[in-house]
Amino acid sequence: MLKHPTLDQLNQLGLTGMAHAFSEMESNGDAAGLSHAEWLAMLLDHEATWRNDRRLALRLRHAKLRHHAVPEDVDYRSPRGLDRRMFEMLLKGDWIGNHENLAIIGPTGVGKSWLACAVGHKACRDNRSVLYTRLPRLIDELSLAKGDGRIAARMKSLARVDLLILDDWGLEPLDGNARHHLLEILEDRYGCRSTMVTSQLPVARWHELINDPTYADAILDRLVHNAHRLEMSGESMRRLSATTPA
Repeated sequence: MLKHPTLDQLNQLGLTGMAHAFSEMESNGDAAGLSHAEWLAMLLDHEATWRNDRRLALRLRHAKLRHHAVPEDVDYRSPRGLDRRMFEMLLKGDWIGNHENLAIIGPTGVGKSWLACAVGHKACRDNRSVLYTRLPRLIDELSLAKGDGRIAARMKSLARVDLLILDDWGLEPLDGNARHHLLEILEDRYGCRSTMVTSQLPVARWHELINDPTYADAILDRLVHNAHRLEMSGESMRRLSATTPA
């Protein structure tokens, strides 16, 4: 069958979603029973859906989320002290729009990283830019970037992202370079963007972790004072699932 000229025009204009819908409707005869307004509305709906899906896929690829976690799969029944009302409020993302921060705190294995990725996934759906990284890995990357002259570009990219997720905060004390890099990141983002951290350590111990009182005061002032806190407890979900009979 000859290619329809309208299909060619749609593709030339970059209206890929409409082109796909037009082709399908032409091949199965769905267009015959529609008015012009209904036909156009259906094409526009397909185009909007295609663009939203493509934008989300791009956001998720750039976010580099550790887990394929979505809000619909959050388990509120496990005994880990997850405040459902608070978490559902966090998923709405108003705190990101207000440039506030979030700390998810609890023992190992209770799902902090997974929940952080679920929040990140929802932020991507809301057309916000997200970046996930483990803090120890980020510190190593920044040390290398400083050595080869890429540090300014790397810090600029970290400052622009709407939601920066720093996983595994507090696994080891920070050295001088790490403290400096972390302060610069939080200074660039303070009041402009949102930062989320996950940690096994309670906030009261973060000061000693930073290992320098002057840096600790500056870092925590930019991170903690406007941060929501989601505090969890309980045994490791990995351990429980391993010991639960099938």
